[in-house]
Amino acid sequence: MRASKYLLNTQREAPSDAEIISHNLMLRGGLIRQHASGLYSWLPLGLRVFRKIESIIREEMNNAGAIELSMPLVQPAELWQESQRWNKFGPELLRLKDRQERDFCLGPTHEEIITDIARNEIQSYRQLPINLFQIQTKFRDEIRPRFGIMRTREFCMKDAYSFHLDQTSLQQTYEVMFETYGKILSRIGLNFRSVIADTGSIGGNHSHEFHVIADSGEDAIAFSDESGYSANVEKAEALAPKSEVITKPPLLAEIKTPGIKTIEQLCEFLNICKTRVVKTLLIYSKRENGDKKLSAIVLRGDHQLNMLKAEKVLQSHGEIELATQAHIKEFTGCTTGSIGPVDLKVDLFVDYSAAALGSFICGANKEDLHFTGVCWGRDCPSYKVADLRNVMNGDPSPDGIGRLKIARGIEVGHIFQLGKKYSSLMKATVLDEAGQDTPMYMGCYGIGVGRLAAAAIEQNHDCKGIIWPEPIAPFQIAIIPINLHKSQIVKEYSENMYKKLMAAGYDVLLMDMQKMRLGNMLYDIELIGIPHRLVIGEKGLSNGQVEYRHRSRGENEPLAVEVVLNFIKQHVPLYSLPLNC
Repeated sequence: MRASKYLLNTQREAPSDAEIISHNLMLRGGLIRQHASGLYSWLPLGLRVFRKIESIIREEMNNAGAIELSMPLVQPAELWQESQRWNKFGPELLRLKDRQERDFCLGPTHEEIITDIARNEIQSYRQLPINLFQIQTKFRDEIRPRFGIMRTREFCMKDAYSFHLDQTSLQQTYEVMFETYGKILSRIGLNFRSVIADTGSIGGNHSHEFHVIADSGEDAIAFSDESGYSANVEKAEALAPKSEVITKPPLLAEIKTPGIKTIEQLCEFLNICKTRVVKTLLIYSKRENGDKKLSAIVLRGDHQLNMLKAEKVLQSHGEIELATQAHIKEFTGCTTGSIGPVDLKVDLFVDYSAAALGSFICGANKEDLHFTGVCWGRDCPSYKVADLRNVMNGDPSPDGIGRLKIARGIEVGHIFQLGKKYSSLMKATVLDEAGQDTPMYMGCYGIGVGRLAAAAIEQNHDCKGIIWPEPIAPFQIAIIPINLHKSQIVKEYSENMYKKLMAAGYDVLLMDMQKMRLGNMLYDIELIGIPHRLVIGEKGLSNGQVEYRHRSRGENEPLAVEVVLNFIKQHVPLYSLPLNC
């Protein structure tokens, strides 16, 4: 590609609302442009990256035996009503009416559409298993789109759906897709982890997320330092420690703690460790009839509540809510800092680590007062014990091998075993071997195309710009002629090398803009992250040399003019280009 014929618009500064590095660099590098909140265009340079990622995904899905189709973005409400998600999905589902006042939505996902296809096109178990996928636009009306293309309203993803006669077949395809996602991320060149995850609004009973490791990641993931165990912190199990044994229980005593509102203040006031204190949280859970029930959860002072675990333990039909200060004051007569489990007239749920304490300090349910020497059986005789906290660095790994480490990750893919959730509700059945109608088992497998591009930047950049993994770089090689408009020898060598590299199958950008300064060309090439560059100048050519540099190494290397092509062939791998790139 000749830069003089290309839309290459870089910027020195990004808008002030560019919150993370990928957003900043994609705007400055001319990869994307924003039109409204959460709505972006992919400019030609960004689209090249997008198409290369898309091509890798498509190749690996084809290798896994999946079959591509295309489904509509606009979906009829009737299908969502059948699946019972029309009202449950929430405001992220953008609903609209056509000119005849019929209800539709912009699809945030395609379980309903694919299930409708399956129930009409698949009649016999002999057609199973089958795995259907698309790479297509989705729309979720996010309340606060942010982080550039990391969290948008309109986005593109690959979503696949498999159909099976039984759980055994579903598990086999699930394992194939698990391996396929690993191959996709490895081919792109990313450092990633697969983690056990919650199924969320999609549903089902088993799922894994795939995270690209990056400091800017929104999700915390836990993994063993000695085994292959990894899980989203929301799902990682915190093992129960051994209970402390106290031969002579201490006396229960009430102490004054004026103005103490936090665990940190209490520990400093009493000169004690957080592990000797418990904190009590009053929480409302939702009953099946819509009523709210108040319960108390007790954690050790150094631990944080895991909302997902709490929802399941409290059997809440919806998200749980922390009681407000007004409700706490009305119920206990004190504020948050003085709540404790002793004589608290609600159902009490105690985390494993807090329950293992032989004695502890807690709020006395009186303002500016705390108890010391509290013992569970004696002072709090009625409670239930469960895993209710987030795991921490150094916790034992749930698989019994090693200790947990916590890292930040960007979720780029998620696979689910849906079971019969949608097929039962929408009557997607097949005739089994006995001639009986049976709902099909389903799997669901999604990966974000644009999000992968942003995640790659978050993981690979420096102060000069993007450092693309080579398989998805917009161009592999940049040819930078010095004073192209003045030197015939530079022009001839640059044109000749450009044609030879293109003929050899490389993706090359020739910086052939007239009168553009060398410094500006180098700035652009480093900003947009082209992995390899050749600088060609009259002085170098007179000495029989050109200058080579690899983007991530940062050192110039002189090459004899006659070996340049062979050097490139030996050191720069060829990647097949998508037809529409």
